[in-house]
Amino acid sequence: MKLKQLIEFDKKHIWHPYSSATNPLDSLVVKQAKGVNIELEDGKILLDGMSSWWSVIHGYNNPVLNEALVNQSKKMAHVMFGGLTHKPAIELTKLLLEIVPKGLTRVFYSDSGSVAVEVAMKMALQFWYAKGDNSKNSFVTIKNGYHGDTWHAMSVCDPETGMHHIFNNKLAKQYFLPAPKSKFSENFDFDEIKPIVELFENQSGNIAAFILEPIVQGAGGMLFYNRQYLIEVKKLCKKYDILLIADEIATGFARTGELFACNYANITPDIMCVGKALTGGYLSFAATFCTENVAKIISNASPKVFMHGPTFMGNPLACAVALSSIKLLLKKDWKSNIKRIEKKLGNYLFEIKKLEAVADVRVLGAIGVVEMKKPVDMKIIQKQFLEQNIWMRPFGKLVYTMPPFVISNSDLDKLTKGICNVISGK
Repeated sequence: MKLKQLIEFDKKHIWHPYSSATNPLDSLVVKQAKGVNIELEDGKILLDGMSSWWSVIHGYNNPVLNEALVNQSKKMAHVMFGGLTHKPAIELTKLLLEIVPKGLTRVFYSDSGSVAVEVAMKMALQFWYAKGDNSKNSFVTIKNGYHGDTWHAMSVCDPETGMHHIFNNKLAKQYFLPAPKSKFSENFDFDEIKPIVELFENQSGNIAAFILEPIVQGAGGMLFYNRQYLIEVKKLCKKYDILLIADEIATGFARTGELFACNYANITPDIMCVGKALTGGYLSFAATFCTENVAKIISNASPKVFMHGPTFMGNPLACAVALSSIKLLLKKDWKSNIKRIEKKLGNYLFEIKKLEAVADVRVLGAIGVVEMKKPVDMKIIQKQFLEQNIWMRPFGKLVYTMPPFVISNSDLDKLTKGICNVISGK
């Protein structure tokens, strides 16, 4: 098919994320991608500012990850994980347990980040069931959060401003606390702890776990909050006998400037989820970690097994690429590299904070956010970015970038200048 036919067929039959089936926006047809560039079928080359929804940290078509994928495919692409195991899964697990917060000792693999959250919530519920407590069936979280598109994960996404509000009266009812107000780099207001204490005093007997995105609230608003909030939440969960679930799907693997955002607060959650960058963006894959205590409580009571088992759990291809991706990250001075990206993003983006249309500018690690005062028109602003030869995917009031970690200084200049040009109307 010719390019125009490809686009028309796509519009008629393929339903893209968060899009209308009857009135979709045109999708760009990608021919190939390499490094930080996406080449379209029409020959146009775009600088990627999104890491394909925050996952492609080593860039596209990375030779090290390609080799891991090809080599594993020659041995086996997949084998069931029930009753069987394999070296890629074992070696990946060994490496992961060396780098995640100390005290996380068990790993449960799944297909995607959203499923990892489902696993975490299910794990928390079965934990209390195993302890003989049938009243702890609810979850507490904070507003502006986002944890995925699957059913139980939607119930802990922001019920008002989130993407799933139309399902509110059908989802399980959870407890929502105010979003943290103290910003990452500011002094912490300890009054923020009062609503947590009040809720826990009255409802801790009903709450299985507190789930939140540590330090950075991603798709719910790209907000960076104070590490002390996380420290206090951990203390209170322990005091009131509530499990803590950290959703590190967007923040994990150095995106925020720490390997895991929990490290900013030096805490270990009871359960932690990772995904997205786990395979360097090559394959959909995720993991849910838990402490030895959680694993033993679940496993030592009837039915003596954790009741979950995805068909593609522990997929060898995904494990092999994830292992290679993490080794590649750790092999380099990732901390200095993220600092380099952070500095470059700040140098340009903070210059446009004074513009009338801009409400705020935030930079942390390899994350740059420009919050507008009014929602952007996706169709118009995306066209403007294409004119700058940049691929961006703004949403709501947010124009944000999470570039691949391999981006050069010259490409960072191009990316940030392009963002500034579009927002300032140049």
